[in-house]
Amino acid sequence: MSKSAYKADAQAVWEEYAAGTAYNESIGLYDTVRKNENFFIGNQWEGVNAPDLEKPVINVLKRCVSYFLAMLSSDAVATEVTPFSGDPVSTLAAGVLSREIGKVAERAGLREKLRDMLRNACVDGDGCLYFYFDGGVETGRAARGEIRADVLENTKVLFGNPYVGDVQTQPYLIAVQRMLEEDARALAEENGVDPDLVRPDDEDDRFANEGLDRRNNLVTVLTRLWKEDGTVRCCRTVRDAVLMQPRDTGYTLYPLAYMSWEKIRSSYHGQAVITGLIPNQIYINRLWAMAMQYVKLCAFPTMLYDQTRISRWTNRIGQAIGVRGNPNDAVASAFRPGDMSAHVFQLVDRTMAYTKECIGASDAALGNVNPVNTSAIIAVQKANAVPLELQRLTYFDFVESCVRILIDMMRADYGVRTVRAETENGVRLDVDFDFGAISPESLELRVDVGSSSYWSELTQIQTLDNLYRLGIIKDAATYIESLPEGTVPNRERILGELRQRQKTDTAAEAGV
Repeated sequence: MSKSAYKADAQAVWEEYAAGTAYNESIGLYDTVRKNENFFIGNQWEGVNAPDLEKPVINVLKRCVSYFLAMLSSDAVATEVTPFSGDPVSTLAAGVLSREIGKVAERAGLREKLRDMLRNACVDGDGCLYFYFDGGVETGRAARGEIRADVLENTKVLFGNPYVGDVQTQPYLIAVQRMLEEDARALAEENGVDPDLVRPDDEDDRFANEGLDRRNNLVTVLTRLWKEDGTVRCCRTVRDAVLMQPRDTGYTLYPLAYMSWEKIRSSYHGQAVITGLIPNQIYINRLWAMAMQYVKLCAFPTMLYDQTRISRWTNRIGQAIGVRGNPNDAVASAFRPGDMSAHVFQLVDRTMAYTKECIGASDAALGNVNPVNTSAIIAVQKANAVPLELQRLTYFDFVESCVRILIDMMRADYGVRTVRAETENGVRLDVDFDFGAISPESLELRVDVGSSSYWSELTQIQTLDNLYRLGIIKDAATYIESLPEGTVPNRERILGELRQRQKTDTAAEAGV
């Protein structure tokens, strides 16, 4: 990007959008995502023209995906911001940021959005969170505005350089949003743009399920992000108009976090779990369908009779059948075709078992075993979870990126706000904190991400008890200060009494 200011042009942005979608189409992204979504939800016979054939769905893929999502999201992810240096300013900033990140996570529903993001990554190949600042939200204090987050599908995020997966090194990013025509026109009026320039477009077919209802006149709104002079700039356009002129957000990081389930070389799109297993799923469904068709046609005996003796046969109970000649002669018999080969269901079972084992979702991992030896079962489940560690680490990196983005947005958007801080003496009080003075580089903040059990209150208390019992922590005041917030009532009063007692003891020793 040159130092000259970027001048937004609706046609130029639309051409960048067309180039991004052309790349996605060249790798078959839209068809892959549509097919993966159908197979995950169980719509696995779409487009098959077989009206007389039963269409069973033995959804092995959904069970495996659900297992992966449960393994990654069953424990809530916790984050902790700590400074490398122990100076009071860095310690205060780290404590304030940790608490504010927790507030954003709670009010923006980040836990639920992270689960949705993981689901998208597992089924579609990529997951994405887009953060933005909503300045009109009431916070209950004098300051207004909060950070929000939206889950974006990988079909609606375009990288300026699609051959590189690193978000922060991109020349530009485009977030695609499908809005109702009246909403897009209202957005144009808010920014002083002629609403008649906003018209519906024909981009429905690129996105799943949007082409089902043509009564909804949808408009493609493009949000373009790029970096200029060290900060992120933003503009919004439609095909024929600029809805929002370029503005400086003040961010140093793109407010977008991106994760691929399985990375593909030289592409920002990854591969989903489902993509390579769809042929197995189709084969299982087809075998079941043919087996069901065989049972329908051949499970019940077929009656054969001599038409020279019996003119018409009936299966009605008690109804007489007229015959020619002696009725004691054998005139009818039942015919039963050969039984279906047992190899059919054996092959189905083996295909299902091998499919699950190859992706680390065996019966032991899924709990489909007789719990005779629980220790062995737990050991096998832990061993099966090892291949998922790569995705777990990628997920932790994703959350760390989100935390760094939040800190960057707080620095740019929060200004001076009243926050709860803790002094060196352990006293908590409300102070006015200038978020604009935060510099992650000067503070040298380290963001630790992991399972919340690492910082759970029970684990902290047990660890502190052991340290105090062993004499590693000898000061009672230090022990009380280290306990999690809310576990000890009247904490400040207890600390005050302990410190007063220490002063008295010190003075008495000095007098002696």
